[in-house]
Amino acid sequence: MNELPNCPACNSAYTYEDGNLLVCPECAHEWTPGAEAPSGAEAEKKVRDANGNELRDGDSVTVIKDLKVKGSSSTLKIGTKVKNIRLVDGDHDIDCKIDGFGAMKLKSEFVRKA
Repeated sequence: MNELPNCPACNSAYTYEDGNLLVCPECAHEWTPGAEAPSGAEAEKKVRDANGNELRDGDSVTVIKDLKVKGSSSTLKIGTKVKNIRLVDGDHDIDCKIDGFGAMKLKSEFVRKA
């Protein structure tokens, strides 16, 4: 029997042929048998600021909203400039040190590229 490859999108083993295409019944992904499959490593997560600009390690950003600091009574004020950010995986995608506050994690949706 002809062995069909697993679906490149969801890794389902239930693929079938439909003319010149292979089809996955679980996620409805269609692809050509000889085509290069998109890999997870190829599709890197790009971190974008509130305005849609792509952020990179070492960038400087500005806080666009007053943010309450968890575990403290202080607030990170709007307009605070943060230098030399590091991008990390997780819910808070920016790791940085802020003068007067110390090490902190921020969400990219609350900053804009400086």
